[in-house]
Amino acid sequence: MFGCIAAGRLVQTNLQQVDVNQYVFELTNAQTINHIVVFLLGTIPFEPGYAATVHLHWPNKEWQLLGGLFNEKPSAIFRLKTKESAINNPQMSTSATLGISIEPIDVVQQQLLTLSQPVTSSALVKPGMNVTQVGEMAGRILENLFNYVTSFTVQNIPVNAIPLGQLTDNGYLPLKTFQSWYENLSRKLASNPNYLEEAKTA
Repeated sequence: MFGCIAAGRLVQTNLQQVDVNQYVFELTNAQTINHIVVFLLGTIPFEPGYAATVHLHWPNKEWQLLGGLFNEKPSAIFRLKTKESAINNPQMSTSATLGISIEPIDVVQQQLLTLSQPVTSSALVKPGMNVTQVGEMAGRILENLFNYVTSFTVQNIPVNAIPLGQLTDNGYLPLKTFQSWYENLSRKLASNPNYLEEAKTA
């Protein structure tokens, strides 16, 4: 019913049914996977009113929601966040589990709403804020960004890497840290709109 392709690999056919309407793919050497395509085989579409959520599970971690599949959107590409231990030791072989759960469409859509939402001006600038308050909020955002990304500076550029800019005289900043900061701040603001104000007073 489902298929998946890890970028650079053959189509996986090791789908296992683990429960009613729940399936998994075992991903070997998952620490080397950057993107994965999950698709619905056209021969068996979802029944009317049903769709599926797609999840990823690292050993000793909680299930992470990646996205969903629908009859109207039978395939999707997901970017996998490599587990920290795999980053620290890229030679270590790590297996992960890709889970697919078929559920009513309204349940799937409700779960997808929990995914990180973009940071918008309405999430940061409250009605009635004056110019000074808006400036203070912008300052908190910049301070949060600076504190986060500078913690990822490295002294040596990885082999074959192309430096896009120099942060200090002897430190370089991986570009992906900006995306990580954006996603983390978006998630925190979605759960707590006053996060930046509380962090300032903490």
